[in-house]
Amino acid sequence: MEVLTINNVWMMICTALVFFMHLGFAFLEIGLTRQKNTLNILFKNIFIITIGLLLYCLVGFNLMYPGEFNGFFGFAGFGLDSPLNAEGALDLAYNEGYTYWTDFLFQGMFAATAATIVSGAVAERMKIVPFMIFAIIYVGFVYPIAGSWKWGGGFLDELGFYDFAGSTLVHSVGGWAAVVAVCLLGPRIGKFQDGKPQAIPGHNIPLATAGVLILWLGWFGFNGGSVLSADPGLTSLTLVTTCLAAAAGGVVCMLVSTAMFKNLDLTMFLNGILGGLVGITAGADQMSPTDAILIGAVAGGLIVFAVSFIDRLKLDDPVGAIAVHLICGIWGTLAVGIFGELAGMDQFVSQLIGVAVYAIFCIITSFIIIFTLKKTMGIRVSEKEELEGLDAHEHGMDAYPDFRMNEH
Repeated sequence: MEVLTINNVWMMICTALVFFMHLGFAFLEIGLTRQKNTLNILFKNIFIITIGLLLYCLVGFNLMYPGEFNGFFGFAGFGLDSPLNAEGALDLAYNEGYTYWTDFLFQGMFAATAATIVSGAVAERMKIVPFMIFAIIYVGFVYPIAGSWKWGGGFLDELGFYDFAGSTLVHSVGGWAAVVAVCLLGPRIGKFQDGKPQAIPGHNIPLATAGVLILWLGWFGFNGGSVLSADPGLTSLTLVTTCLAAAAGGVVCMLVSTAMFKNLDLTMFLNGILGGLVGITAGADQMSPTDAILIGAVAGGLIVFAVSFIDRLKLDDPVGAIAVHLICGIWGTLAVGIFGELAGMDQFVSQLIGVAVYAIFCIITSFIIIFTLKKTMGIRVSEKEELEGLDAHEHGMDAYPDFRMNEH
């Protein structure tokens, strides 16, 4: 009973920390974008977490953990109904000794994160209703089916693919959809002039900084809770590797961006921290502290080159979501086969197969959803709406009515 209680309390604390990450995402996104679109971004983030939890209860959880299934698709039925009676809930053989309800809520917090990643990439120019429809389909169906292939005991799990807390299953799943959405949407007005990328500064960098620190704190639950118990050795190691990778990612990203662009760019520093966090997420429980520092350092360097490469492709990602979540997600997943306890060629090949499978599945599904929306109802706001701001046109309100500024 004591072990069950300790595990449950730890998992509930981690659940709360992952929930808190949604505030971090919201702060980061509004901080790195313009004032005139603040309400629109906040509305999307609130919609994602609310509809995400409802969908995960009704269909997602039973799609992701269908029990006995063919390894590709399974569904345990609509709604949420505990398979455990009062006595069964105390059986430590179930989920390392925490309840069905705790399991649902912890996993449900992860589900909404994939769509939040897309929200940042399409900020400032996507119509809100098509985005909401996309979020419903992607969070409700695409993410849990993809998750079942590893975490639900599907074919990738049997293949030996390893993703501890979601470098691929959460971050790359969101990142691939972000790439597709950005390609179909096109860049913001003024982002590229004469073929050269132009900086469109965010309106509140202090808020973005607070968002990153909140996300770092939330990652204690994201990775720490993924141990799925309160095991003191594993949880403490996981938190150490998570923190060291974040620190290394930030420092290296800052150094590389300063060397390349000759300015101390705080936004690159912040994205480097996030890149380190995403990078360590696939193998946080398998790495030594030194491994974690190396993985985070590579992720931090990748951020700088990825941001420049994405600009050269004429893709407009206002918050750097593709560089952070997709590129570093791929790196972190492959790093499991290079560093740590599982390192080896067989493991690396398994990781590579997993990355490829999720790339194909997420690109195809997100393209079908977003392209269909584009052809039926349109996904891009008008030029007038974009220039004047989505807050005024989509919501009829202003986030800062006492501090209105002319923005273009």
